[in-house]
Formats: sequence, C-alpha cells, structure tokens
Amino acid sequence: MLWGTILPCVDPRGLAGFYARLLGWVVATDEPGWVTLQPPGGGAAYLGFQLAEGHAVPAWPPPDGHAARVLRFDVAPADVPGAVAYAVSLGARVAPQQPEPDVTILLDPAGHPFAFAGHG
Repeated sequence: MLWGTILPCVDPRGLAGFYARLLGWVVATDEPGWVTLQPPGGGAAYLGFQLAEGHAVPAWPPPDGHAARVLRFDVAPADVPGAVAYAVSLGARVAPQQPEPDVTILLDPAGHPFAFAGHG
C-alpha cells in the first residue's frame, strides 16, 4: 500500500526537482504531467506533482474570513536556520507572515506553503 500527497502545479518536473533536493528524495515516476518522489530506498510514502494548467498560486496565509484551502507540509530539521537558508538557496521564499514563533513558513517555487519547526 502506498500513501502520498499530490501537489498541483504548472511545472511538475521543476517542482519535483525542488523537493527532491530539499528532502533528499528520489524520482520514482517521471511521465508527462506527472512526477512522484519517494524516500531513498523506497517505502510506502510518496509526494506527487501533477500538471494543472492555469493552477492558481495558493494564498498563504488565507485571506481574512476565508478557510485555508492549502496543505502545509511540516518538516522538523535538526538545524532550522540552516534548513531555511538551504531552502531559500533552492528557490523557496520565506512567507511574509509568520503565525507561530517556533515555526518558519516558507513558500515553494509554485507558492505551496511548507514549514520548518524546531524539535520541541
């Protein structure tokens, strides 16, 4: 059995490359409009990137009075400042609004939010 999450985007191969470098995962599937990553050595988890022509960049944070319509990945690296700097070097941006003091929200090159949190 596999489990995973799919991110819609206009450049599946490019976004998959960003997350492959960020997470150290490997390409498991690479087809036109569809790319998946898995942890090295395989496993049941995957992260998919699907072509979505005209995909709108997610709003983070969601506008006041609107429910969040985005999925946020949380990652707990040993060195949060180092992980943030590395992610930015790969093309991520630090989100302009940071709602939690011990979590850093970043936006991937397609605008999907993800977070680095310290070990608590």
